[in-house]
Amino acid sequence: MKKILFYCQNLLGMGHLVRTTELMRELVKTFEVCLIEGGQKIDGFEMLPEVEVIQLPIIQVEIFDSLQVSKQLQVIGSTLSLEEVKEFRKQKLIEVFDQFQPDVLITEGYPFSKNGVLAFEMIPLLEHVKKSDRSTQIICSLRDIIMVKEFADRDAEERRRCEFVNRYYDGILLHSDPAIHRLEDNISTADTLTCPVYYTGYVVQSEPDRVEFDPADLALLNDPIPKIVVSVGGGKLGHDLLESIIQAAPLLQEKISHQIVIFAGPLMDESKYQQLEKLAQGQKNISLRRFTPSLIAYLDRADLSISLGGYNTTMNILKTGVRSIIYPSDKDREQAIRAEKLEKLSLLKILNNSELEPERLAQLIVDYLAEESNLNLEYQIQLEGAKQASLILQELLKSNLIAA
Repeated sequence: MKKILFYCQNLLGMGHLVRTTELMRELVKTFEVCLIEGGQKIDGFEMLPEVEVIQLPIIQVEIFDSLQVSKQLQVIGSTLSLEEVKEFRKQKLIEVFDQFQPDVLITEGYPFSKNGVLAFEMIPLLEHVKKSDRSTQIICSLRDIIMVKEFADRDAEERRRCEFVNRYYDGILLHSDPAIHRLEDNISTADTLTCPVYYTGYVVQSEPDRVEFDPADLALLNDPIPKIVVSVGGGKLGHDLLESIIQAAPLLQEKISHQIVIFAGPLMDESKYQQLEKLAQGQKNISLRRFTPSLIAYLDRADLSISLGGYNTTMNILKTGVRSIIYPSDKDREQAIRAEKLEKLSLLKILNNSELEPERLAQLIVDYLAEESNLNLEYQIQLEGAKQASLILQELLKSNLIAA
């Protein structure tokens, strides 16, 4: 059985790990898979039992109230200094590669994402792989929309990263439907890449083998009244959306009978979560939760989803076909670009910052629920990204074997 070594580093939220897990869920059917992971642990998130997991000392970046993300790494849960952790991680990556001897090394996001902060360990690993006796294929696993932040010289930065890919990588798995978003849509120098770019379609979360509903939600989900599911991914962002939803709930209750289930995210600061609990106290039409591994099952039974516009949440919406309102995060343009493209296809509705005012938000929800479904059911989106990624890697290894 061929081997895949998958590197994934969550520095802020949990989206990268969720997408990587879905890819591995398909890969383990054909490959032996080892995951190297160095992000914050997520309560309730289960790793695949078929995957060997190497947990590195945890590093992350800090996000400020201004939604600015620090470029300074922080060590979590260790007495070692940042420099000591960096050195340990760098050596551990090389050690794992030598012991596992993979046929494919997949780096999630890197080098288009987290390019600067992870160079301390990624460049030594890539150099080591290139100098090794193995003909390991190096692949970049990439979400649809990347490099949306501002750069002093964007063209130069794009060229630098494409040159880096040309130096080390054998291919890019782009987890997008090319009819909706292509690499060159936001990387103008994509035509300078010498390695192939494989479009897999979007990677969508699987229905869990065992659906886990909160006992208090079972009766609610079987009730015919409109059900609204609100979510903000990991919870590092989106507190303003949840606050507005809770403030709008009493006004909404005066207009229509409904029930709201809110998932605040496992990574939301405890102080912020407590603020939400206090705000929701006494409101019988609100159920406030931290996290569920069965979010897609909740969405499948919902009349309306209100959420941020991260990759995984958006794909869950597209898969279930639930009517959706997206509030794109202000952190960068990624979520807004994705939501705007899908709104043009009549697949969702965008919520603007000015519409967070409780009275206005309540009326918007009422009006939207009263409309006939806006989903363009005739538009066929490629949602088999995990399966296609596995098939592409199988073919790549076959052709590499023939060439050898």
